[in-house]
Amino acid sequence: MIAADDAFHAFIPYPPAPVAHATHGPLTGLTLAVKDIFDVVNYPTGCGNPTMLAMSGIKTRTASFPQMFLDQGARFVGKTHTVELAFALTGLNNHFGTPINPAAKDRLPGGSSSGSASATAGRLCDIGLGSDTGGSVRGPASYCGLFGIRPTHGLLPLDGTMPLAPSFDTPGWFSRDAAQFERVADAILRHDANPLPKKMRLIAAEDCFEQADKASQKPFKTLVSRIDRMMQPFASSRVAGDFEPLYWAFRWLQGYEAWAAQGDFITKMRPELMPAVAARFIAGREVTKAQVKTANATRTEFRKKLADILGDDGVIILPTVPGPAPKLSETDHALEDIRMRSLRLLCLSGLSGFPQVQIPAGFVDGAPIGLSVLGPHGSDLSLIKLAVKLSKAMAVKIA
Repeated sequence: MIAADDAFHAFIPYPPAPVAHATHGPLTGLTLAVKDIFDVVNYPTGCGNPTMLAMSGIKTRTASFPQMFLDQGARFVGKTHTVELAFALTGLNNHFGTPINPAAKDRLPGGSSSGSASATAGRLCDIGLGSDTGGSVRGPASYCGLFGIRPTHGLLPLDGTMPLAPSFDTPGWFSRDAAQFERVADAILRHDANPLPKKMRLIAAEDCFEQADKASQKPFKTLVSRIDRMMQPFASSRVAGDFEPLYWAFRWLQGYEAWAAQGDFITKMRPELMPAVAARFIAGREVTKAQVKTANATRTEFRKKLADILGDDGVIILPTVPGPAPKLSETDHALEDIRMRSLRLLCLSGLSGFPQVQIPAGFVDGAPIGLSVLGPHGSDLSLIKLAVKLSKAMAVKIA
């Protein structure tokens, strides 16, 4: 176990326990860190909250998603910190501490898969497992300069995993470099239900780039121009239209489902929750049936619109989040504003259920920024292979 050498506070200091893995396989030689919402045999599952940890007990089997990696030869090296109940994008945890962002130590690591992102970026593991409901793989991957994927919703298993909002919950993973990211994808995904053709359409999401921070606008434009020159000419589209109804559809549905999933635990056990996390659960409790109906109609309409834009051969390129990670010194008010602006971009994959891959793309003010590719339903492996090509095309440090 490498948790004893944890310079970034990425791992939970559970007593080491044996976790078997295949001795031969495509992931042999790679180390695996697992977010503490996935069950791992011989370990508890704390979900970032002391009450949940106290209730957990030692698990007798490993959830199917991490087991897939173990079966392919990856070696488990520890469970990683998460924002409590996986319901935040910052990475902050007042109970167990906040992991350090190895790529920008004066900034937050992002959440809720903060520990896995920190461990991967800090070279404490090769593969970090996380989950993505509202952006909890994509956001930390962008903030920590990593590759990360939110797969097609429902493609990969979530048994033995703490639920937050089931119609959005997805498992995903982080990798530091393109070759390793593709190696993992080949082992875990193997093939696509809907592979992208060799000749595909690249679509720059104009309205999404307009959501970027002022300081990030020029670097993003430079990156897109480089891809346009080195890969193929872009088409352009305004893929979201009005972000506001999409944002609220996501917020209402996520909150409503989160309260349905964890409301009994919160009501009966009265756990101590961070104020921002508690506020989100309370807001979810207050979502009305009329709001859910409106949100579901918005989701259905947007999913059809995005499917029409993509067809079977389209790939949208957009900023993963508006800019680099917020600094550790940011106020709660500023963090909430960043969260709201980030969700306007992150909710597009969530509402559609389509896969999105984050690509480390450069730096602004010394901190990583990322671009994403979003493809048709079931094009996950093709999308990762495209992301690897794009990363080579824009392999330049942006000041």
